[in-house]
This record gives sequence, structure tokens and C-alpha cells, in this order.
Amino acid sequence: MATYGYCRVSTHSQRIERQESNILEKYPQAIIYKEAFTGTKLQGRKELDKILRRVAPGDTIVFDEVSRMSRNAEEGFTLYQELFYKNINLVFLKEPHINTTTYRDSLNNGLALTGNDIADIYIDATNRVLMILAEKQIRYAFEQAQKEVDYLHTRTKEGMMRAKEAGHIAGRRAGSRIETRKAVSAKETIRRHNKSFGGSLSNEETWRLAGISKISFYKYKREILDGREA
Repeated sequence: MATYGYCRVSTHSQRIERQESNILEKYPQAIIYKEAFTGTKLQGRKELDKILRRVAPGDTIVFDEVSRMSRNAEEGFTLYQELFYKNINLVFLKEPHINTTTYRDSLNNGLALTGNDIADIYIDATNRVLMILAEKQIRYAFEQAQKEVDYLHTRTKEGMMRAKEAGHIAGRRAGSRIETRKAVSAKETIRRHNKSFGGSLSNEETWRLAGISKISFYKYKREILDGREA
């Protein structure tokens, strides 16, 4: 029986090494498949598709958390069901309560058919209820994961918009420049007091007055002369 570990990140700020380390800590024999960036559709996850083509009944697929399997609750649950009925074991390190073994064991330890028609109807109904409860829990886990991802995306967009409004780097055009308040103030001091611009101060006196280094002084002075000042 083979064990596969699937790791996925969707942004450059996320560290895929953390997921890999978590999986190998619990399943050191796991064959790791890593995906640096994916879309929202299962078909776009090439490394996960490789596992799905190779996995066989009795094999195990390990995820660090349910959101790594799918960011879409509906697709995630559909895949979960498909693999469950193929006897593939699914393990979610951060949500062990929805591991496939949890529900498989519940069914195996449940009531078995007796041959008595009335009893069998009751037993079948009980097992159906178990599966309905399991489905609700699994769907809920995927839906919560999707909500968390959507929330993070919303917060990221809001942060980028606030950064743009505040004049920070986020979202600026390639090649554009952002001036700090200190740089703007220093350039104003250079323009007003340095001899090169009609003032009375030498270069050294100017950079001391502006409170900047010699290197910054010549950089700002060059930018002013080139017409690139803020």
C-alpha cells in the first residue's frame, strides 16, 4: 500500500516546506508531490492529477489541511466521495475528524444485515443516517476552508488598496518610483541651500544639514539635476 503526500501553495508568501515537513513527520514513508501554484479547478492541479492516476484501493493520500485538497467546497466534497468509495484513505492532519477512516470505521462497527426483513430495514436506515451525518461534517469542513481562503483574499485586496492610497509600493506600475518623506525633505534642503542651486552651503554642509549620508546626498543631487526629483 502506497502513501502519497500532497502539498500546494497558491501565493509566493506561503511556504510549501512547512506542509511537507508536517506530512513527513507523521508519514515519513510518504511520496511527496508539490504544487507551487494552482487555479481553482481540480483539473488545473497537475501534481494532484498524477496522484489520482496512480492511487489504488488501500492507498493513502495525506494533506496538511483540507484547503490543500480543494479551495472549492463542492469540488472538494465530490472528490472526497469518489475516493472514499474507491477505498482510498484520505488523511487531513489539521482536520482528523474528517479522515476517511473515521467514517469507514463507523460503518464497519455499525449494524450488519441479519436476514430479518424488518431488522434489515432498520439497520439500512441507521447506516444511511450515519452517512448523512458524515456528509454534513465533511461538507462543513470544506466550506469553512473555502470561507477562510476567500476571507484572506479579500483582506489581501483591501490591504493592497490601502497601500496604494497611502502611497506605498504595493500595486505601483513597474518602473515607477516612490519617494519617502525624508527623501523629499532632503531634496528640498539641497535645492534651497546647496551652492549648486544658488545656495551658500558646500556639499558636506548640505548633507549634514539635511541629516543624510554622503552617498544619499550625491544620489539626491544627481536626481535633482536630472529632473527626476519627487
